[in-house]
Order: sequence, then structure tokens, then C-alpha cells
Amino acid sequence: MQDNATEVTAAGIARLAGVGRAAVSNWRRRHADFPRPVGGTETSPSFALAEVESWLRKQGKLAEVPLRERVWQQLSGHPEGPVTALTHAGCLLLLIHDRPTVWLEVSAGSDERLSEMLPGALREVFTPRFGPESAMTTEPAVNTVDAAVNTVDAAVNAVNTVNPPPPAPPASGVHTPSAVNTHPALHLPTGPELLPSAPLLRGVAELAAELGARQTFEFLLGRHLDANPRQYTLTPADLAALMADLAGPARTVLDPACGTGALLRAAATRPDQELYAQDSAPELAALTTLRLALQTWSTVRGAVGDSLRADAHPRLRADAVLCHPPFNERNWGHDELAYDPRWEYGFPARTESELAWVQHALARLKDGGAGVLLMPPAAASRRSGRRIRADLLRRGALRAVIALPVGAAPPYNIPLHLWVLRRPEKAPAQPEVLLVDVGQFAGEGRGGPDWRAVREAVLDAWQAFGRPGRFAERPGLARALPVIALLDDDVDLAPARHLPPPAAADGAEQLTAVREHLGETLRLTADLTPPRADAAHPARWPLTTIGELARGGALMLRTGGNGGHARVPVLTDHDVLFGADPSGTLPESEEEAVLTEPGDVVVPVLGGGSVARVIDATTGGAALGRNLVLLRPDPAALDPWFLAGFLRGTANNRQASSYASTATRLDVRRLQLPRLPLDEQRRYSERFRALDEFERALRHAGRLGEQLVRGMYDGLTDGTIAPD
Repeated sequence: MQDNATEVTAAGIARLAGVGRAAVSNWRRRHADFPRPVGGTETSPSFALAEVESWLRKQGKLAEVPLRERVWQQLSGHPEGPVTALTHAGCLLLLIHDRPTVWLEVSAGSDERLSEMLPGALREVFTPRFGPESAMTTEPAVNTVDAAVNTVDAAVNAVNTVNPPPPAPPASGVHTPSAVNTHPALHLPTGPELLPSAPLLRGVAELAAELGARQTFEFLLGRHLDANPRQYTLTPADLAALMADLAGPARTVLDPACGTGALLRAAATRPDQELYAQDSAPELAALTTLRLALQTWSTVRGAVGDSLRADAHPRLRADAVLCHPPFNERNWGHDELAYDPRWEYGFPARTESELAWVQHALARLKDGGAGVLLMPPAAASRRSGRRIRADLLRRGALRAVIALPVGAAPPYNIPLHLWVLRRPEKAPAQPEVLLVDVGQFAGEGRGGPDWRAVREAVLDAWQAFGRPGRFAERPGLARALPVIALLDDDVDLAPARHLPPPAAADGAEQLTAVREHLGETLRLTADLTPPRADAAHPARWPLTTIGELARGGALMLRTGGNGGHARVPVLTDHDVLFGADPSGTLPESEEEAVLTEPGDVVVPVLGGGSVARVIDATTGGAALGRNLVLLRPDPAALDPWFLAGFLRGTANNRQASSYASTATRLDVRRLQLPRLPLDEQRRYSERFRALDEFERALRHAGRLGEQLVRGMYDGLTDGTIAPD
């Protein structure tokens, strides 16, 4: 009965069967025995998962639902919502991770028995991991749960000798945390709360036996985040790693706006650490607490609440604070927090919420502790914050401002900054601040920056700044300035305004090389210009579709994945659209990544453009990213350039596209192709290949032309290039 409580949408059915949503709509119209909706709305109905599985298997459209897909559909269609289901799944996975044999005892028998015994088993894990306050239920425990605790105690005690709990953190004197966390992120779920999740939990345990507990939670959380991209602001893993490296080794780490926990995950490097997390969104605080507990044996203290208004760790003095705070918040507590003792460097204006977070971070650091915050660029120059910026500089609390490339983190169209803080032990005699600008390492399109170059440049400058002696200036990249040089009326800390331009000789030589390369490319482009087009009578070919060709075995169709364990470059939809090299990454998981091969044809499904790319030898081996479909033609039946050329027809794309209020989606299976013999295909193939080469040359010439024009303007206006 519980399985039938799990609902699945038409999109979920399409994913189960490996078809497009249009196929599901056709099945509903054509088959009278298709399962009836059990929920949802008229325009977006939902169906009972068990009934859908049975119907698909009966129709021969599904041999067996993959375990990962079955568990995900159970989670996403949970009666209490996916967040509750994911939290219950995370609690179970932590039990499996810490006390695997206890789970075997608890899971034996009916769902009712499981839900009665599980809270008692979880209490034995929650107390050492999260503190005694997290082991309390959200409501008074019922008698059946209390009885279940006694039943499980013997099993737990026996297992403790084999899998001892993490040791209690040693007393260090580094910090004095609050005695009790009054707003813990996690509460022990009760038996009645867990009962609807029992079928899901059994599936999750089965998946954990296949993937491992941590990998299972990462897979399910990743799918949830991908399914709700507008609800969560994510900190990219490369940026999180850079921020953790700037903060340095730390035993106690705080993130007061933890989100999905990327920063604390990057900082968690050893088992004796204490990780403190807080977020105003209860679901994020709970999921992040579980994620960190599964990631490390560190002590995890998660809390719910707005850290500015309701700080859960008021007595904490941490070694490091990492934070990606919300930007441009006007309702951050300006009125009620006017006399808060944290405003040691000045009371922030209503429009300066980011400076409130900066001072909160400094207030939670021990003397000499380091903080790294992601900041909007406006915080470095707004007049309303100049007095606080000046005091941060004078007292040596602000050590560095680093301008990141566009695309480093959301919002991706703005070059964000990193502020590196240090709680001063004493006022420095001659304070200096490091200014770094790595905007030159931005990537093309939305593929993201060159993180390896960003990381090397930033850490090299930061380490050199920390060594005794004078910092060697790096034109266009990094400079150490005396604080007194910045204490004018504006106290403008934007690095680009204070860095000297690159050496004039280097700039002129580089522009000369670009000009010569552009000339060669333009000559090549002229040679590649297509010949005059001769008119012809409209052709009347017999047509087929990609779906029919796939069913007939003339080609194989694959879709881009949500993760993979292969550490290879990832071809993104933006790479295909812009003709760029593979530039993306996929979340690490145990999924098998779809790897491209020379001769494959890759088609983006979002954006409404007529684009298809033939994979060559240099791109082959890259993993297929999201929102891409890969077509692998049988060379005995289809020429790849013939296939790609006809897929780019505007009319062909228009008839195969569906339109929503904000996006256009291409149903690749509906794209049409003429039925032509292989020899005739190759005649078209030669022409399509020549057009592709011409297009790539044009694109390359355009990029070189933009680079030359921008460089000439910059050189003329900053005096590094003579006007004649």
C-alpha cells in the first residue's frame, strides 16, 4: 500500500522508459488501460508509481526499473514531499554508515516494525554525531518508540565493539561554544513520521549496498538540486576549494550561511575537526548536517536560523569562517540589531548587508583566525560602506580582496570578489592589503573560468604576500598596497582600479601576434567561402525520423548524465553552441558517464537553435553533459556529416520543438532525415563538412577580431601603445 502512495509525473515516466514526454502523452491517448492520474493537476497530473511500472512492464516497454531510478521516483513522489523523504533517507544512510549491523536488525520484519524500531537506533547515532539536543524528537515520543529503544539497545551495544562511534572532540581551549544548541538542524524522526517512508528506506538501503552510503546520499541530493535549480544557490566545488585553501588548516570551522554545505565539505580534511553550520532554511540546514556527517568523522553542529538575527553559536571562537552570504538583502535586521556588539567596525547601513556578514564572521573568529567571504563587487566601492571598509583596513582585519573571473559563481554574469579576513591580535605597525584580479582567466560562453590558472595565480600571490619581505608586484595581476594609500574619500577596494597594466612591451607584442593570426584566419576564411548556390527543384525524398532509425538499429541514442566517476573533460551544451572545447564538470557519482567517440553527433535540446556537432578525434573521449543528446550512427547505414547537416535545418528543428513560457525544448526523436543510399549521403556530407569548416573559421576570426579591437582600445587609452 505504501508503494502506491508514491506518485510520479509524466516527466518521471519518460525517464523510467527512456523516451520523450511526447511519447508518454501518446500512450495516454492511445491505450485505454494506461494508469489513471491519482494526483497533481489537470495540466500536470501524477500517477501511482507501482501502477506505472506494472503497465510499462506489461507493454514490453520496461524490462526492469533501474534501482537508482526506482529509488529516485519514490523519493521525488513521497507523500510528505522530496525534502522530508531525502532527510529520512539521509538519517538511514548515516545509520548504515555508522552502524550497519543495527540496520539489519531493524529492517527485519514489517514496515510497521521498522518504523517503530528505527528512531531508537537513530538516537544512538545522533547523540555522538550531533549532540544530545538533536536526539530529541519534534514531539513527545510515543510508547512504542520507547519500547523499540530498549529492544535495539542490546544490538547497539554489541555493534559498538566492532564499529565504535567517533571519539569525542578533545578539549582544546580554542573556543567556547554554547552549551546547548537550541535550534538544531536535525531532530530525531518519530515512528509515525517514518512509516510512509518505509518502502523508500528499504530501496535506499539496497542502493547503499550497491554504491555505498555516502555516494547514495550524494546521488539523491544531486538529483534533488538538479530538479529544483531555482530554489538553491550553489557554490561551485572549485571555488569552495579555493576559499578553504585561502583560510588554511583549521580545527574549528564555521559557515553561518551554509546552503548545501560546499564550503564546509571543502574544509573538512581531518577527523578531529569541528564543523559548525547554520542556515535560515530548515531543509538546507538538515540536509547539510547529514551530508557533512556522511562525508567525514568530524563533529558536526548544524543549526536552523538567520545567523544575523538568531545566531546559534554566539560563544564560538573558530579557527576559520567560510561564507557565501546572501547578496543585496535589505531586510537583514538593520532596525533590531542597531546596538549589537558584533558591529566592532561600525554599524552597517541598511544597504550594506554584506558588511554585516563580514563583521559577524570576524566576531566568531579567535584572535588570528581567518575568514574568507564571497562578496558582490559593489561592496568594495559603495559610498555607504566606506567608513567600515576604512576601519577594517586600519586595524588589519581585511587582508586581501580578490576579483574573480565572470562565471565563477552565481550570479554568473558578475565578476564576484573574495575578501580574506584575519581577526587582528594587535594593530599592525604598517598594514598592507593584497589586491588580486584574475578576471583574465574567464572562460568562453558559460563554460566557467580556467580554475587551474585561477587557483595557481591566487594562491601563489597569497603565499608570497604572507612571506617576510617586500611583495613583488605583478602587473595586471597582483599588488600589495599600504593601507594609507586607500584611505581617501571613497576607500575603493576594487582591485582593477589599483593594479598597474601589463608591461607595455608584452602588450604590443601580443597584439602584433593577434593581428598576424587574424590575417591568416581571414585569408583562410576567404578560401573556404562556399561556392555560388545553384537553384534546384524542391526535392521530394521519403522521410524517416531519428526515433525510427534508433528503433531500427541504424543509430544509438544516449542522453547526457547527471554525474559520473570518470574524471574526464565534460562537453556541455554551451561548448556545442559556441564551438568550444569541453569545459564542464559533472558531480562525482557512481553513474556511468556517457563518453563520446569520433563520428558521434551531439545535439543540444534547449535553446531553440539549429545546432549539431560531429565529434572529432580531439573531442572524442569527453563525457556528455546535461541537456545534450548523442547520436551514434551505424557507419554502414548513416554518414555522420549527412546526419548532422540535415538535423540543422531550421524547418526540421521547428517541427520537432515544443515551447514553454521560458524555454524551447527539442524532441530529437522527432527530427526528420531523408532516406538516401550511402553514396548519395556522402555527396551531401562533403558539402556539410565544408560548411562546418567555414563556420569554424568565421567564429575564430570573430574572436580574434574582438581580442585585437579590445587590446587596441586598452593600449591606446592606458598609454602603452603609441597612436602612430
